[in-house]
Amino acid sequence: MHILSGTYSTLIQVVAVLFGLGLLIFIHELGHFTMAKLYKVKVLKFAFGFGKEIIGFTKGETRYSICLFPFGGMVAMAGENPDEATGKDGEFLSLKWYKKVMIAFCGPLMNYVLAVLIFAFVFNVWGLTNISTEASIGYLSDENCAAKAGLLVGDKILSVDGIQIKDWFDLTKNLKEKADKEVELIVFRDEKELDFKFVLDKNPNTGSGMLGIQPKITKEKVSFFSAFYHGIDTSIYQSTFTLKYLWEKLVSWEKPEVAGPIGVIQVMAKSAKSGLESYIRLLAVISVALGLFNLLPIPLVDGGMIILFIAEGIIRKQISLKVIQVYNTIGLSLILLIFLFATYNDLIRLGIGKLFK
Repeated sequence: MHILSGTYSTLIQVVAVLFGLGLLIFIHELGHFTMAKLYKVKVLKFAFGFGKEIIGFTKGETRYSICLFPFGGMVAMAGENPDEATGKDGEFLSLKWYKKVMIAFCGPLMNYVLAVLIFAFVFNVWGLTNISTEASIGYLSDENCAAKAGLLVGDKILSVDGIQIKDWFDLTKNLKEKADKEVELIVFRDEKELDFKFVLDKNPNTGSGMLGIQPKITKEKVSFFSAFYHGIDTSIYQSTFTLKYLWEKLVSWEKPEVAGPIGVIQVMAKSAKSGLESYIRLLAVISVALGLFNLLPIPLVDGGMIILFIAEGIIRKQISLKVIQVYNTIGLSLILLIFLFATYNDLIRLGIGKLFK
């Protein structure tokens, strides 16, 4: 019975990962497809998934397909490949620069629209999550140092090694450089101040010191319109926070902590196991990340192509096919490097990467 239960749980996780990734990439491609049709570009194929076609039909010049592997979708437009472009009407590269910008932009835009709607749904159904800024313990992991040292949920941390703690940000800042070192914490519990000394754990992902605690979290029921507003706000906050993080890492020449395909699949599987709310919320988070990545000025992705087409509008003539080919080659190399770096980070987190050090 236990084996059957475990198999069922694993199957649910696999389906959740396939569906989630498929939905996010399909919505992205739907944005490109819709705008291409609006501008009368000949869309040769619009597919859900990839690989061998399971079922499909042809309407006009477009083949609509459902393919074997539901990991996303694809939009094949006439004249989008520089090697095959002829300059005829109905080809992607023959469009005015601003129309090409709109087609490229609508893919990431759809990811943001989906994220806002999902966040709004989560906030409306399960409530808006409010995370306390107080340095009080709302959750305690049994496996980490704080619980083993005797700290309890509800304890308020007053100081770390004699330094007064004002809020949660203050706490994380003062623990950051203390991984694997002994720390002294003064906490307030039952009208008393208690003293604890123990060795701080090390966060396996960031290398920072960690207690294994989380702040107090409350849920607030909100109306649909309020949930929609917070969905927009959350999507914007997540994007700006990510950009700020990447910029700080770039300026300081530090290695950013990013997740690759393995990491994303692992997180999705865990969230599916945690519950429907956690899984749906994660879909919104990944949808924002997918939209943001595709807007970065990297050649070959949507953001890089938007930069190229805007340049075409500035110089008031079409970029030569040879320049586009070189530009795409550079982009492919950059994307491959990012993929390898992110995958290596995934392997390090899993403990496999240590073999290559």
